[in-house]
Amino acid sequence: MKYNELHKKLKKAGCYLTGREIAGHPEWYSPITGKYFPTSHHGSQEIAPGTLRNIKRDAGI
Repeated sequence: MKYNELHKKLKKAGCYLTGREIAGHPEWYSPITGKYFPTSHHGSQEIAPGTLRNIKRDAGI
């Protein structure tokens, strides 16, 4: 999965950008889990499997 696709899924699940950055990466908030988590600006780059699993877990999707 690419970061562009992930960002679409996050928005569809109700997650949103907070406007802050964590070490240069955009911070997202999930109202489902109540967690904040970073993703990346690399839109067309593939996401590493472990990174994708952690982001999905934090987002509740």
